[in-house]
Amino acid sequence: MTIRTTHGPHSNPAAGRSQPTSDRDLFDAYSQAVIGSAEQVSPAVVHIAARRTSAEGSPGGTGSGFLISTDGLILTNSHVVHGAPKLTVTLHEGDKYSAQKVGDDPDSDLALLRIKSSELKSVSFADASRIRVGQLAIAIGNPLGFQTSVTAGVVSALGRTLRAQSGRLLDDILQTDAALNPGNSGGPLINSHGEVMGVNTAVILPAQGICFAIAAGTASHVAQQLLAHGRVRRSYLGLAAQNIDLPSWLVRQFDLLQDEAILVISAQAGGPADRAGLQNGDIILSLDDHPVTSIDALHRLLTYERAARPTEIAIVRDERMIHLSIQPREKPAVT
Repeated sequence: MTIRTTHGPHSNPAAGRSQPTSDRDLFDAYSQAVIGSAEQVSPAVVHIAARRTSAEGSPGGTGSGFLISTDGLILTNSHVVHGAPKLTVTLHEGDKYSAQKVGDDPDSDLALLRIKSSELKSVSFADASRIRVGQLAIAIGNPLGFQTSVTAGVVSALGRTLRAQSGRLLDDILQTDAALNPGNSGGPLINSHGEVMGVNTAVILPAQGICFAIAAGTASHVAQQLLAHGRVRRSYLGLAAQNIDLPSWLVRQFDLLQDEAILVISAQAGGPADRAGLQNGDIILSLDDHPVTSIDALHRLLTYERAARPTEIAIVRDERMIHLSIQPREKPAVT
């Protein structure tokens, strides 16, 4: 269901011209947009309690999530549920359910849960291409245990990057000033039509008004992958490397369009890099002619589609450029 509230101009019959909308009318329209979206989406927002064993260090924690299907599929943050053998979901009305993990992807900080129920209220994702800086952003969640709390602000920026707890870089992150606190993680960031623009995931402390959400496009894609495979399938090369700045002489010698690359520190025995003949000290410049300017850039290129597919890798070794054929493998599941 989409909420569209239209306020016609106040007209002067004598003059036939519109009068300016008053500040009160504008504030009323803003309030109605927040109220309408919150009332629409709140029944789909859940509280998640994660119980961990004493051997795992922490007794557990709480977070938020939201239903993306009427039959009990819940999207949340990986860091809310990762490593927790017991998960309890509390619905908006107070009903409690034991939840099972459908899939968990620490690299995107997203996880998919399922509860055994039906005819539940669910939400849909917004069209990511239509999200604009400055538009209304409403966060709903369970901060510090206060169930179904609503805060509002705007989309502050698009296309931010953020480091997941796994170490992998998250791209296409939304920045918002809608207030988030511990417990908001995994809850939805919605627009004025009640559509999910992002999954609330992080704040920067002690800054105020700098909060982040995983964008709808990423969240929708990851949710589909987790539902289909139980994880997000990616490929890997089996090497350890570090980012480096290329010497100016090397850039000139090979007429490169990049001044950064990665240096191979080690290759996993029997892994794709080892089988391809990569050695310690090799400088990786590109993968299938795509520049590799950092480890993060390499991660972006290692999609599942590259698994088991011969790929050309360009390296510099002993001041010579060499092209090797490497066959990435599917990355093992994270437990």
